Amino acid sequence: MTHVRRALPGDAEEVLRLRQVMIDSLPRSQHSTEWHAESLPVLRARLAEPDGVFAAFVVDHPERPGALAALVAGTLDYRIGGALNPRGTDGYVFSVATDPDARRRGYARACMEALLEWFRERGAGRVRLTASAQAEPLYRSMGFTRKPDPLLELTL
Repeated sequence: MTHVRRALPGDAEEVLRLRQVMIDSLPRSQHSTEWHAESLPVLRARLAEPDGVFAAFVVDHPERPGALAALVAGTLDYRIGGALNPRGTDGYVFSVATDPDARRRGYARACMEALLEWFRERGAGRVRLTASAQAEPLYRSMGFTRKPDPLLELTL
């Protein structure tokens, strides 16, 4: 059985490393780690908030002490409720990564299950994520469905 745990502030550098693994796998990624230094103290602070709206679940790497094998991170978001989600609380999964040498062992699935339970416990009525073609079968097997999304974005 895979041991999944909530990430702690001491895991922040490894969390960033695995987030970079995910980013580097994206088609239009900017293979840069310069942002890590600025992100690290913010991430450490968020990981130290046990009752906050952000959570990351991890699996320790079985062959490399101090390293993480897998990461799933998400956040809760409130919007005014509607017919499909009366409480208005959404979960959003934004970072799923497995170390290349630890793939195909069920770690991402185990971390996703922990995050989904965390969302349920906090009243999320819906969970959203953006999936790569490679990861989509995992999410579909967990009950996720594809939705048309007319998303627009503005960078400030």
